[in-house]
Amino acid sequence: MSSIKSASATQEGSRASATSALLLLLHMRTFVALILVFGFFALAAPNFLSAANMLIISKHVALNALLAIGMTFVIIAGGIDLSVGSIVGLCAMVAGYLVLYGIDLGIGWSVQFNTLEICLIVLLAGVFIGFVNGMLITKLNVAPFIATLGTLYVARGAALLFSDGRTFPNLAGNPEYGSDTFKLIGSGTLFGFPLSIWIMAVVALLAAYLATRTPLGRHIYAVGGNERGAALSGVNVDRTKLFVYMFSGLCAALVGLIISSQLQASHPATGETFELNAIAAAVLGGTSMSGGRGRIGGTIIGAFVIGILADGMIMMGISSFWQTVIKGLVIIAAVVVDQIQQRLQARVILQQHSN
Repeated sequence: MSSIKSASATQEGSRASATSALLLLLHMRTFVALILVFGFFALAAPNFLSAANMLIISKHVALNALLAIGMTFVIIAGGIDLSVGSIVGLCAMVAGYLVLYGIDLGIGWSVQFNTLEICLIVLLAGVFIGFVNGMLITKLNVAPFIATLGTLYVARGAALLFSDGRTFPNLAGNPEYGSDTFKLIGSGTLFGFPLSIWIMAVVALLAAYLATRTPLGRHIYAVGGNERGAALSGVNVDRTKLFVYMFSGLCAALVGLIISSQLQASHPATGETFELNAIAAAVLGGTSMSGGRGRIGGTIIGAFVIGILADGMIMMGISSFWQTVIKGLVIIAAVVVDQIQQRLQARVILQQHSN
């Protein structure tokens, strides 16, 4: 009888060890995916490991990571922001318009701005659109998917109206007004690295500190985990939701500034489908679509996976249509793996309680 019990205990111990190992693998899935994707393209894509290509990838990753950081906060709080790509396009057009024309007062005079003032106006525009999203969701009780989908169309239409669908070219700026340094935002370097990477690093560090070291960060997780419970415990749910959408708008405005500066041109179609990359990076990095769980560090790694995947497929000559399909499959796979991880964790907790 004792031998049977011993064998049963051994089997349960083996299952527990296997489950723990699987949970550890699932927890590190983003890092594993990064190694696999990087290794595959290093072998399969010509010149993938060249310094020039690594620099290009890092610039693309910085843009996607900035959007994904804002998206991470939104998803952790139990929402979604489909408007970030359109906010990028609109803010890029606002930046281009201010660099070229300033603001016409309609009396034969115009107000011109220097680079810092242009940046502040564009960032405020992104925050304002995020504020509108937040107000629609918190005060009018519009579902986040519907509210941000509507904003997606409004912002994209406004970007097209800015120039009747045309591009604002030659954003070199004017030394007389102090706007000639605008191009440095996207093309400037610091210690050999592009400024866009430094901007992404600073935003990521601030976001990680906010998420892990401040009451607001705890409130964001609480709202996404159990909104009613958070409200009963004294958390201002509406204010917390308003913040995450405003922060997401700020990140999107930063991306719009960087892209228009890099290209020295603004096009109303800038940022199309960027929201898909941001969602994919956040979910791949471990952010749960059901809310209440996610890490900024995981999102950054997820952004690297998406960036390397996108650039690697381009270098291999894979059709853009197939690239879209593969990105969609990555999002589905990330959500499925996240669900598997949650079920395994729940099973482990249940077993621990039963023992």
